[in-house]
Amino acid sequence: MTRRHYGQACSIAGALDRIGERWSLLIVRELLLGPLRFSGLARGVGGAPTDVLTRRLRDLEADGIVRRRELDPPASATAYELTELGRGLEGPLLELGRWGLNFFQIEDVPGIESSWLPNSLRVILRPPADAELTLQLRSEGHAFHLRIADGAIAAERGEADDPDLVLSGAPRAVLAALIAGVVDEADLEIDGDRGGLAELQAMVVLPDRLRREVLVEVGEPAAAAGIGP
Repeated sequence: MTRRHYGQACSIAGALDRIGERWSLLIVRELLLGPLRFSGLARGVGGAPTDVLTRRLRDLEADGIVRRRELDPPASATAYELTELGRGLEGPLLELGRWGLNFFQIEDVPGIESSWLPNSLRVILRPPADAELTLQLRSEGHAFHLRIADGAIAAERGEADDPDLVLSGAPRAVLAALIAGVVDEADLEIDGDRGGLAELQAMVVLPDRLRREVLVEVGEPAAAAGIGP
């Protein structure tokens, strides 16, 4: 199938020629956290037909956005990863996610997959330049770590060395703790410096409409977390 092109002398149109097809940016979203084999990428993207995902990967490879690599033993398998050009989409994609919060509904939170959780946090957290914190996330069999430094958040799959804070629980429990200050210890295990949790809560930035929905949903704990109007 031939790719569609806008055919315009416009850099926005040129970018959309390469990443504007359905599933393409979701492939980039998953690979921001590190290399993935085709099967893992298919699960992370969620719902893409195999033939369509194959075409998207082929096109992204042709444009130098994605490349294949051989994983080290014992994996010994082919995986996909972002090139340096592809990594350049990290900032724009996170900003697009922040813009997308204007359309996010509070009732959609239970639908967040554990593999999406790290980038979800990168979207809603705005760390100050002097913040330094390593957060380990464990959620439904997945492990990720986020490193906050110099006003930015880097995220990867796997375990961190000596994290400051460890949160273990389903995505909804993690987000309830960070966004609304609601911690149900039956659903969320917290290890390490609990002061780090307060630091993260203070970094949450949401659109006013979504903040009001949170207040309606959980009441006083959200105000205590400092995210109320």
